Amino acid sequence: MLTLDRITKDFPGTRALDDVTFDLYAGEVHCLVGENGAGKSTLIKILSGAEKPDKGELILFGKSYSQFTTSQAINFKIATIYQEVDLVDSLTVADNVFLGGELRNMFGIIDQKRQEISAAEIMERLKIKISPAVLVADLSPADRQILQIVKAIHRDAKIMVMDEPTSSLGFEETRALMDLIRELTSEGIGIIYISHYLQEVTEIGDRITVLKDGKLVNTYKKSTFSTKTLIRDMVGRNADEFFYKEEIPIKEEALNVNHYSKGDRVQDVSFTVREGEIFGIGGIVGSGRSELAALIFGADKKEDGELILKGRKITPSNPKQAIRHGICMITEDRKETGLFLDRPVVENIEIVNNELNTFLINLSTEKNHVSGIVESLNIYLSSIKQDIDSVSGGNQQKCILGRWLTTNADLFIFDEPTKGVDVGAKQEVYKIISNLSKQGKMIILISSDMPELISMSDRIGVIREGAMVSIMSKSEVTEQKLIKEYLGY
Repeated sequence: MLTLDRITKDFPGTRALDDVTFDLYAGEVHCLVGENGAGKSTLIKILSGAEKPDKGELILFGKSYSQFTTSQAINFKIATIYQEVDLVDSLTVADNVFLGGELRNMFGIIDQKRQEISAAEIMERLKIKISPAVLVADLSPADRQILQIVKAIHRDAKIMVMDEPTSSLGFEETRALMDLIRELTSEGIGIIYISHYLQEVTEIGDRITVLKDGKLVNTYKKSTFSTKTLIRDMVGRNADEFFYKEEIPIKEEALNVNHYSKGDRVQDVSFTVREGEIFGIGGIVGSGRSELAALIFGADKKEDGELILKGRKITPSNPKQAIRHGICMITEDRKETGLFLDRPVVENIEIVNNELNTFLINLSTEKNHVSGIVESLNIYLSSIKQDIDSVSGGNQQKCILGRWLTTNADLFIFDEPTKGVDVGAKQEVYKIISNLSKQGKMIILISSDMPELISMSDRIGVIREGAMVSIMSKSEVTEQKLIKEYLGY
């Protein structure tokens, strides 16, 4: 149904795509993988009409085009779901689904009730529970991602492009999406699926194409590849060269979270963390994991409970107080709550130090300090004065980590630290977390990626419906046990 034939695309100073051919059959899931900067996003932008190829042609249902416009792509029933959510916060869920094609009554007035009923039917098919009447501004990152998929399904797409669709989803939501994809392909819909989660692509993909540095490395049919093969093609080295967490001696208890509560989102949660320990927190999206982290960090106010850090009872009422007490947090949505997108890298890294420092900023010292962080964390930039919005996702995440590594904090809270970053950057993030553990820092690691949670954590606490229902040691935890605890069966 679709062929992108020998596509080449240049940007100033770089060749984003170099003679790449990619095709898609009706009823197929063709996965596209590669590290950040491999060319995946550029290829998808060409398909969606957002970019024009310098060379090559696009063949759709036997007809050749030199390029697509965005309106052509929509008319051709090509729906693209980008990693960065594009929704109107001030409208309801149903309004967003029908935006541009509203249902109207005989008087020409938007029929809100019909739109809500139709949106609810689509979401019931997805096995998700989002009220069609709620404002998008009130949705979680996971629900925002799901809403984009609902919009694409509503538009009756024949070709659907999914760019990191599960990056904000937990286990239950991901399983529902996988089931839906199988249903869609059975109806003849072709799906291009982009993901850094290699377990997903090996499960759902009929074929997998690997890009590296703008070039096509390989295209594999199902059952002819392994995760190790894909990693080797993506990064140019074998999976056994990747970082694996070593066992680190754990010291005394230094954090006590006692009976933390906030409405029905966090209910009487208690746990401890020892110096050097990585305490993982798992659960489905919406279970209360991020809400608990926000309470500990002072970003939200608890209703009950106490926090004891290194023998001192503290009650941070805002993040600034938490930081002064030695608590820092790397949030789930780096673009919304972690970065100042219109500011340069140097300001994004130094923001906490500058806030805590009562003296005048020494620009020379600041430059040397940030340059040292950039070098030590292997952050790839053209300059520390580069706007952080133009930096890749993995390097943005490392900039946020660099911001906190200089604060001498005792407790680091990581909420989905590898969300939306490539395989190589993930390993670097894991190494940073492990090094903090070696230094005796306490780590709370929240993750929807079960292999990540299991491999990195010394213990794992499971949150379900706001309550911590179990705490398991590394030796006893398995994916099957976690799933049962997540879902309560």
